Amino acid sequence: MHREGNSAPAEKCVCIVGPTASGKSEVALLLAEKLGGEIISVDSMQVYRGLNIGTAKPGPSELARAPHHLIDIAGLNETFDAAQFARLASHAAEEIRARGHVPIFCGGTGLYFKAVFEGLGESPPADKALRSALEQSPLATLLTELEQADPATFAKIDRQNPRRVIRALEVIRLTGRPYSAQRTDWRSSGTSAAPFFGLSRQSADLHARINARVDQMFQRGLVEEVRQLLGNGLEENRTAMQAIGYCQVAEHLRAGRPLAETIELVKIRTRQYAKRQMTWFRRHAQVEWLPVERTESAESVAQQITSALLKLG
Repeated sequence: MHREGNSAPAEKCVCIVGPTASGKSEVALLLAEKLGGEIISVDSMQVYRGLNIGTAKPGPSELARAPHHLIDIAGLNETFDAAQFARLASHAAEEIRARGHVPIFCGGTGLYFKAVFEGLGESPPADKALRSALEQSPLATLLTELEQADPATFAKIDRQNPRRVIRALEVIRLTGRPYSAQRTDWRSSGTSAAPFFGLSRQSADLHARINARVDQMFQRGLVEEVRQLLGNGLEENRTAMQAIGYCQVAEHLRAGRPLAETIELVKIRTRQYAKRQMTWFRRHAQVEWLPVERTESAESVAQQITSALLKLG
Protein backbone atom coordinates (compact mmCIF):
# COMPACT_ATOMS: atom_id res chain seq x y z
CA MET A 1 0.00 0.00 0.00
CA HIS A 2 3.03 2.31 0.13
CA ARG A 3 3.08 5.09 -2.44
CA GLU A 4 6.07 7.33 -3.08
CA GLY A 5 5.75 10.97 -2.20
CA ASN A 6 2.92 10.67 0.31
CA SER A 7 2.82 12.65 3.53
CA ALA A 8 3.42 10.64 6.69
CA PRO A 9 -0.25 10.00 7.56
CA ALA A 10 -0.98 8.73 4.04
CA GLU A 11 1.91 6.26 3.97
CA LYS A 12 0.66 2.68 4.33
CA CYS A 13 -2.76 3.32 5.80
CA VAL A 14 -6.40 2.97 4.83
CA CYS A 15 -9.38 5.25 5.43
CA ILE A 16 -12.99 4.14 5.87
CA VAL A 17 -15.57 6.92 5.57
CA GLY A 18 -19.30 7.32 5.14
CA PRO A 19 -22.43 8.42 6.96
CA THR A 20 -23.37 7.44 10.47
CA ALA A 21 -24.88 3.94 10.82
CA SER A 22 -23.51 2.83 7.45
CA GLY A 23 -21.49 0.02 9.05
CA LYS A 24 -18.01 1.58 9.04
CA SER A 25 -16.95 0.39 12.48
CA GLU A 26 -17.51 -3.32 11.89
CA VAL A 27 -15.78 -3.16 8.52
CA ALA A 28 -12.82 -1.39 10.13
CA LEU A 29 -12.59 -4.08 12.81
CA LEU A 30 -12.57 -6.83 10.20
CA LEU A 31 -9.89 -4.98 8.23
CA ALA A 32 -7.80 -4.60 11.37
CA GLU A 33 -7.99 -8.35 11.89
CA LYS A 34 -7.14 -9.08 8.24
CA LEU A 35 -4.34 -6.54 7.83
CA GLY A 36 -2.83 -6.46 11.29
CA GLY A 37 -4.22 -2.98 11.82
CA GLU A 38 -5.06 -0.54 14.59
CA ILE A 39 -8.03 1.81 14.36
CA ILE A 40 -7.83 5.58 14.63
CA SER A 41 -11.29 6.94 15.38
CA VAL A 42 -12.06 10.01 13.27
CA ASP A 43 -15.04 11.23 15.27
CA SER A 44 -15.26 14.70 16.80
CA MET A 45 -17.46 13.51 19.68
CA GLN A 46 -15.85 10.18 20.58
CA VAL A 47 -12.82 12.17 21.75
CA TYR A 48 -14.81 13.26 24.83
CA ARG A 49 -14.83 11.11 27.94
CA GLY A 50 -18.35 10.26 29.07
CA LEU A 51 -20.05 10.62 25.68
CA ASN A 52 -20.42 6.89 25.20
CA ILE A 53 -23.88 5.68 24.25
CA GLY A 54 -24.87 8.60 22.06
CA THR A 55 -21.65 8.49 20.02
CA ALA A 56 -21.77 4.71 19.47
CA LYS A 57 -18.34 4.50 21.09
CA PRO A 58 -16.76 1.03 20.81
CA GLY A 59 -17.37 -1.19 23.82
CA PRO A 60 -15.16 -3.79 25.52
CA SER A 61 -15.78 -6.48 22.88
CA GLU A 62 -14.77 -4.16 20.02
CA LEU A 63 -11.75 -2.84 21.91
CA ALA A 64 -10.63 -6.43 22.54
CA ARG A 65 -10.63 -7.19 18.81
CA ALA A 66 -8.31 -4.34 17.81
CA PRO A 67 -6.53 -1.40 19.46
CA HIS A 68 -8.38 1.92 19.10
CA HIS A 69 -6.90 5.41 19.26
CA LEU A 70 -8.16 8.97 19.84
CA ILE A 71 -11.12 7.89 21.92
CA ASP A 72 -11.69 9.38 25.41
CA ILE A 73 -8.78 11.80 25.08
CA ALA A 74 -10.53 15.00 26.22
CA GLY A 75 -12.59 15.95 29.24
CA LEU A 76 -15.73 18.06 29.11
CA ASN A 77 -13.75 20.93 30.64
CA GLU A 78 -11.27 20.93 27.74
CA THR A 79 -11.42 22.47 24.30
CA PHE A 80 -10.61 20.25 21.36
CA ASP A 81 -10.40 21.03 17.66
CA ALA A 82 -9.36 19.68 14.28
CA ALA A 83 -5.80 20.99 14.56
CA GLN A 84 -5.26 19.11 17.83
CA PHE A 85 -6.78 16.01 16.29
CA ALA A 86 -4.45 16.19 13.29
CA ARG A 87 -1.36 16.33 15.50
CA LEU A 88 -2.48 13.44 17.68
CA ALA A 89 -3.67 11.32 14.76
CA SER A 90 -0.40 11.75 12.85
CA HIS A 91 1.56 10.78 15.95
CA ALA A 92 -0.67 7.73 16.51
CA ALA A 93 -0.22 6.65 12.88
CA GLU A 94 3.56 6.89 13.20
CA GLU A 95 3.53 4.75 16.36
CA ILE A 96 1.22 2.17 14.75
CA ARG A 97 3.52 1.86 11.72
CA ALA A 98 6.55 1.61 14.01
CA ARG A 99 4.93 -1.49 15.51
CA GLY A 100 4.61 -2.94 12.03
CA HIS A 101 0.85 -2.45 11.97
CA VAL A 102 -1.48 -0.62 9.58
CA PRO A 103 -3.30 2.57 10.69
CA ILE A 104 -6.99 2.33 9.80
CA PHE A 105 -8.66 5.73 9.95
CA CYS A 106 -12.38 5.21 10.44
CA GLY A 107 -15.12 7.76 11.04
CA GLY A 108 -17.51 10.31 9.69
CA THR A 109 -16.04 13.68 10.69
CA GLY A 110 -14.92 15.04 7.34
CA LEU A 111 -13.10 18.05 8.71
CA TYR A 112 -10.91 15.83 10.88
CA PHE A 113 -9.96 13.70 7.88
CA LYS A 114 -9.10 16.86 6.00
CA ALA A 115 -7.02 18.18 8.88
CA VAL A 116 -4.93 15.00 8.95
CA PHE A 117 -4.40 14.49 5.22
CA GLU A 118 -4.56 18.00 3.80
CA GLY A 119 -4.06 20.43 6.66
CA LEU A 120 -6.30 23.34 7.52
CA GLY A 121 -4.80 26.00 5.29
CA GLU A 122 -3.56 29.28 6.68
CA SER A 123 -6.36 29.91 9.14
CA PRO A 124 -5.23 31.72 12.31
CA PRO A 125 -5.63 30.18 15.76
CA ALA A 126 -8.77 30.83 17.75
CA ASP A 127 -9.22 34.27 19.31
CA LYS A 128 -11.08 33.76 22.59
CA ALA A 129 -12.37 37.31 22.90
CA LEU A 130 -13.65 37.46 19.33
CA ARG A 131 -15.16 34.00 19.51
CA SER A 132 -16.95 34.87 22.74
CA ALA A 133 -18.41 37.98 21.11
CA LEU A 134 -19.60 36.00 18.09
CA GLU A 135 -21.19 33.39 20.33
CA GLN A 136 -23.42 36.08 21.81
CA SER A 137 -25.00 36.85 18.42
CA PRO A 138 -28.03 34.96 17.08
CA LEU A 139 -27.22 32.41 14.40
CA ALA A 140 -29.40 34.27 11.88
CA THR A 141 -27.31 37.42 12.36
CA LEU A 142 -24.08 35.47 11.91
CA LEU A 143 -25.37 33.86 8.73
CA THR A 144 -26.31 37.24 7.29
CA GLU A 145 -22.80 38.54 7.93
CA LEU A 146 -21.25 35.42 6.42
CA GLU A 147 -23.39 35.64 3.29
CA GLN A 148 -22.26 39.23 2.74
CA ALA A 149 -18.59 38.65 3.58
CA ASP A 150 -18.04 35.29 1.88
CA PRO A 151 -20.83 34.01 -0.40
CA ALA A 152 -18.79 30.97 -1.42
CA THR A 153 -18.47 29.72 2.16
CA PHE A 154 -22.10 30.61 2.89
CA ALA A 155 -23.21 28.41 -0.01
CA LYS A 156 -21.29 25.37 1.25
CA ILE A 157 -21.24 25.61 5.05
CA ASP A 158 -23.50 23.63 7.37
CA ARG A 159 -25.80 26.50 8.38
CA GLN A 160 -27.26 24.50 11.25
CA ASN A 161 -23.87 24.25 12.93
CA PRO A 162 -23.13 27.47 14.89
CA ARG A 163 -19.60 26.30 15.65
CA ARG A 164 -18.67 26.14 11.96
CA VAL A 165 -20.32 29.47 11.18
CA ILE A 166 -18.57 31.18 14.09
CA ARG A 167 -15.18 29.79 13.06
CA ALA A 168 -15.63 31.02 9.49
CA LEU A 169 -16.51 34.53 10.66
CA GLU A 170 -13.69 34.50 13.19
CA VAL A 171 -11.18 33.79 10.43
CA ILE A 172 -12.70 36.40 8.13
CA ARG A 173 -12.57 39.11 10.79
CA LEU A 174 -9.04 38.22 11.88
CA THR A 175 -7.56 38.06 8.39
CA GLY A 176 -9.77 40.35 6.34
CA ARG A 177 -9.95 37.62 3.69
CA PRO A 178 -12.74 35.22 2.70
CA TYR A 179 -12.68 31.96 4.61
CA SER A 180 -13.05 30.06 1.33
CA ALA A 181 -9.77 31.56 0.06
CA GLN A 182 -7.85 30.05 2.95
CA ARG A 183 -9.01 26.46 2.69
CA THR A 184 -7.76 23.70 0.42
CA ASP A 185 -9.98 21.19 -1.31
CA TRP A 186 -9.16 17.47 -1.47
CA ARG A 187 -10.69 16.98 -4.89
CA SER A 188 -8.95 19.93 -6.54
CA SER A 189 -5.60 19.55 -4.83
CA GLY A 190 -5.26 15.86 -5.56
CA THR A 191 -2.65 15.46 -2.83
CA SER A 192 -4.50 13.05 -0.56
CA ALA A 193 -2.79 9.84 -1.65
CA ALA A 194 -4.15 7.58 1.09
CA PRO A 195 -6.71 5.04 -0.14
CA PHE A 196 -10.20 6.18 0.89
CA PHE A 197 -13.15 3.79 0.81
CA GLY A 198 -16.67 5.03 1.42
CA LEU A 199 -19.70 2.98 2.43
CA SER A 200 -22.95 4.08 0.84
CA ARG A 201 -26.43 2.65 1.32
CA GLN A 202 -29.83 3.22 -0.20
CA SER A 203 -31.71 5.94 1.71
CA ALA A 204 -34.44 3.60 2.99
CA ASP A 205 -31.85 1.14 4.28
CA LEU A 206 -29.71 3.82 5.94
CA HIS A 207 -32.73 5.47 7.55
CA ALA A 208 -33.89 2.14 8.95
CA ARG A 209 -30.43 1.51 10.39
CA ILE A 210 -30.35 4.99 11.91
CA ASN A 211 -33.79 4.55 13.49
CA ALA A 212 -32.80 1.18 14.95
CA ARG A 213 -29.54 2.62 16.32
CA VAL A 214 -31.31 5.54 17.98
CA ASP A 215 -33.89 3.23 19.56
CA GLN A 216 -31.07 1.06 20.87
CA MET A 217 -29.27 4.07 22.34
CA PHE A 218 -32.30 5.06 24.35
CA GLN A 219 -32.82 1.46 25.46
CA ARG A 220 -29.21 1.35 26.65
CA GLY A 221 -29.70 4.41 28.84
CA LEU A 222 -28.93 7.54 26.83
CA VAL A 223 -31.24 9.66 28.98
CA GLU A 224 -29.45 8.68 32.17
CA GLU A 225 -26.05 9.20 30.54
CA VAL A 226 -27.01 12.75 29.57
CA ARG A 227 -28.45 13.39 33.04
CA GLN A 228 -25.12 12.47 34.60
CA LEU A 229 -23.11 14.47 32.08
CA LEU A 230 -25.20 17.59 32.74
CA GLY A 231 -24.03 17.34 36.31
CA ASN A 232 -20.42 17.10 35.14
CA GLY A 233 -20.20 20.16 32.91
CA LEU A 234 -21.73 19.06 29.61
CA GLU A 235 -23.55 22.35 29.10
CA GLU A 236 -20.33 24.32 29.54
CA ASN A 237 -18.75 22.52 26.59
CA ARG A 238 -20.31 24.15 23.54
CA THR A 239 -18.88 21.54 21.18
CA ALA A 240 -20.04 18.47 23.10
CA MET A 241 -23.47 20.02 23.70
CA GLN A 242 -23.99 20.10 19.93
CA ALA A 243 -23.64 16.32 19.69
CA ILE A 244 -26.79 14.82 18.22
CA GLY A 245 -28.72 13.02 20.93
CA TYR A 246 -27.11 14.88 23.81
CA CYS A 247 -28.54 18.25 22.84
CA GLN A 248 -32.05 16.87 22.33
CA VAL A 249 -32.04 14.79 25.52
CA ALA A 250 -30.77 17.77 27.50
CA GLU A 251 -33.76 19.75 26.20
CA HIS A 252 -36.02 16.86 27.20
CA LEU A 253 -34.64 16.91 30.73
CA ARG A 254 -34.61 20.67 31.13
CA ALA A 255 -37.66 21.76 29.14
CA GLY A 256 -39.86 18.72 29.56
CA ARG A 257 -40.24 17.74 25.91
CA PRO A 258 -41.97 14.32 25.81
CA LEU A 259 -39.57 11.40 25.48
CA ALA A 260 -41.27 9.94 22.40
CA GLU A 261 -40.99 13.31 20.65
CA THR A 262 -37.35 13.57 21.69
CA ILE A 263 -36.54 10.15 20.26
CA GLU A 264 -38.16 11.04 16.96
CA LEU A 265 -36.27 14.34 16.86
CA VAL A 266 -32.95 12.55 17.40
CA LYS A 267 -33.78 10.26 14.48
CA ILE A 268 -34.57 13.23 12.27
CA ARG A 269 -31.41 15.10 13.23
CA THR A 270 -29.31 11.98 12.67
CA ARG A 271 -30.78 11.41 9.21
CA GLN A 272 -30.09 15.05 8.34
CA TYR A 273 -26.53 14.69 9.59
CA ALA A 274 -25.99 11.55 7.51
CA LYS A 275 -27.07 13.45 4.40
CA ARG A 276 -24.62 16.26 5.18
CA GLN A 277 -21.83 13.72 5.70
CA MET A 278 -22.41 12.19 2.28
CA THR A 279 -22.46 15.63 0.68
CA TRP A 280 -19.22 16.58 2.41
CA PHE A 281 -17.28 13.47 1.43
CA ARG A 282 -18.51 13.51 -2.15
CA ARG A 283 -17.48 17.13 -2.49
CA HIS A 284 -14.14 17.05 -0.70
CA ALA A 285 -12.62 13.60 -0.82
CA GLN A 286 -11.25 11.23 -3.42
CA VAL A 287 -13.26 8.26 -2.26
CA GLU A 288 -13.86 4.88 -3.87
CA TRP A 289 -17.51 4.37 -3.00
CA LEU A 290 -18.75 0.88 -2.21
CA PRO A 291 -22.54 0.49 -2.49
CA VAL A 292 -23.64 -1.77 0.38
CA GLU A 293 -26.82 -3.77 -0.06
CA ARG A 294 -29.22 -4.20 2.86
CA THR A 295 -28.42 -7.90 3.27
CA GLU A 296 -24.70 -7.62 2.51
CA SER A 297 -22.35 -8.60 5.31
CA ALA A 298 -19.55 -6.50 6.73
CA GLU A 299 -17.24 -9.39 5.89
CA SER A 300 -18.13 -9.02 2.20
CA VAL A 301 -17.38 -5.28 2.27
CA ALA A 302 -14.10 -5.83 4.11
CA GLN A 303 -13.09 -8.40 1.51
CA GLN A 304 -13.80 -5.94 -1.31
CA ILE A 305 -11.54 -3.38 0.35
CA THR A 306 -8.81 -5.95 0.96
CA SER A 307 -8.90 -6.93 -2.71
CA ALA A 308 -8.74 -3.28 -3.78
CA LEU A 309 -5.73 -2.67 -1.54
CA LEU A 310 -3.90 -5.64 -3.05
CA LYS A 311 -4.38 -4.13 -6.50
CA LEU A 312 -2.88 -0.86 -5.26
CA GLY A 313 0.28 -2.73 -4.30
